Amino acid sequence: MQDLAALIRAVPDFPRPGVMFRDVTPLLVNAGSFARCIDALAEPWQGSGVQAVCGIEARGFIFGAALAQKLHAGFVPLRKPGKLPPPVATVDYQLEYGSDQLQVQRDAFRPGERVLLADDVLATGGTLAAAAALVSELGAELLGASVVIELPVLRGRSRWHAGRPLHSLLRY
Repeated sequence: MQDLAALIRAVPDFPRPGVMFRDVTPLLVNAGSFARCIDALAEPWQGSGVQAVCGIEARGFIFGAALAQKLHAGFVPLRKPGKLPPPVATVDYQLEYGSDQLQVQRDAFRPGERVLLADDVLATGGTLAAAAALVSELGAELLGASVVIELPVLRGRSRWHAGRPLHSLLRY
């Protein structure tokens, strides 16, 4: 994972003072490294029967779609409000500096469908917890989640569903 970690750029004071943003763009533009990243994200889920991967807007779309392809699963985008045609399911959640919503189309999953969540970063855990709530609300079976980067100092893992695996490739 050190070769992948070397491609994550630290951007101080972005998007606001005091925040250290982890930019995945250098990893994405390197075809070999991006492929190794997707292979590593997929590895814990091989043979688990994943039927759909949900990518969380926006960078989660990049990793989620590629992960779905690797796992021979469908891809379901979890979007910010107003981006999907109705009918949609909506969940409100708290961010470090406010609140937001996630939406998914109500017919995105079949009852009992085996779903994996994917995102670029696990920070405070609010977004991932909201995504898990949406999947459960629609009657799908949440298998777990994979993220590229985890920021343990923000304790996002503490908001994750007990008993469901949460895999991260890199920790800062």
